[in-house]
Amino acid sequence: MVGAVRGASLLEGEHEMKPAMPSRNDVGMAMKTVPSSLLSRLWWLVLLCVLIAPAHAAETSSAPDPTPTTGTDTGLWHYGAYLDASYVLNFNFPENHLWRNRATAVRHNEFAPNMALAYVRKDTSESSRWGMELGVQGGYDSQNFAFLPGEREVSGADTLRQVHRANVSYLAPVGKGLTITAGLFNSLIGYESLYAKDNANYTRSWIADNTPYLMFGVNAKYPVTDDLMVTAFIVNGYYHLSHPNDQPSYGGQWAYKATPRLTLTQTLYGGPDQTNTAFEFWRFYANHIVEWKSDDLTVAASYDIGTENIANRPGSPRAFVMGGNVVARWHVTGPWAVAVRPEFYWDRNGRWTGSEQFVKAVTSTVEYRIPYKWTNTIVRLEHRWDESTGAGGGFFSRGEIQPGVISLTPNQHLVLAGILWTFDSP
Repeated sequence: MVGAVRGASLLEGEHEMKPAMPSRNDVGMAMKTVPSSLLSRLWWLVLLCVLIAPAHAAETSSAPDPTPTTGTDTGLWHYGAYLDASYVLNFNFPENHLWRNRATAVRHNEFAPNMALAYVRKDTSESSRWGMELGVQGGYDSQNFAFLPGEREVSGADTLRQVHRANVSYLAPVGKGLTITAGLFNSLIGYESLYAKDNANYTRSWIADNTPYLMFGVNAKYPVTDDLMVTAFIVNGYYHLSHPNDQPSYGGQWAYKATPRLTLTQTLYGGPDQTNTAFEFWRFYANHIVEWKSDDLTVAASYDIGTENIANRPGSPRAFVMGGNVVARWHVTGPWAVAVRPEFYWDRNGRWTGSEQFVKAVTSTVEYRIPYKWTNTIVRLEHRWDESTGAGGGFFSRGEIQPGVISLTPNQHLVLAGILWTFDSP
């Protein structure tokens, strides 16, 4: 069955912006918090539903179901855990140990526990139609992944960012089966995951770090044919922990399996992501993915483009962002695999990264995988080169240009070692 959820396909920026739009990881910048009792209540309601769902699922599955079953119900429940730590050697030796304008793998020249999580999940079937996901997480990668620079956060964000997923789902007996999911679920925008274990490379691409990794709302997914899946969604905003207003955003996706090896996916998003919710200030974003997959080789190309008029700037200029990459992963033999990812990213107005910049990057990865029973230990060695140019471009480096202002340089070379451990029940 085709269908695209983020990170599920591959492995089975010296001119500074205005203070209203600080860069990720810039020194002295703080995110503003806006109370949102409604959203907080919705969060806790979803968590309550997730906790109740298993009992309800057990009740419904024990009764006879007149609908013929196409598979067995054994193995619908899954649980697991994940640990991710790394040491990133940054040859610029930045004074603050940070990767400027980024959300993941940001701590450099020190040991970094980037992610730890635990989860439980129940899948749906025709004879047990209710499903759920619930998980908790922590680590450096869980701190800044859920909002753009300068965006105001939902009340309780410091706690809610520790939620991995929290949703309930229902497989409705409509046609070929309509799956409705409500709560916090995996993003429908993007190819790479927040979790390095699901990706070919350890570090994430620029388009991945500046699109949502998770979504909060409702989605409905339907298989039109065996090769075509369509999905519609209503969410609380581009990033689930930002809160510029109380209006929802909307989107849709189609995923088409053109051949047994080739899948095409497009996701469209639109909605108000500023305090001014007039239609002229809506954000529109499009994500496109082409993936070719054989037994040992996977090649995927992504292209994203987004735009909105910035309401709080003189003249309300139109912001544009654009990025693309190609991910190629080759399973060489046994536990060995290699991957490469060239990419570019253009943030014309600094709306997405917080800095006006054009970025080029190339990432190369060697992987060694050690499976043992229900666990996998993955060791990755990686080199990455990034170049950031433009009015606000650059990466943190050694020294200060004045007290409290760290110097910038246009190039950055990273060499890292990452170790990933996963435990997943069958």
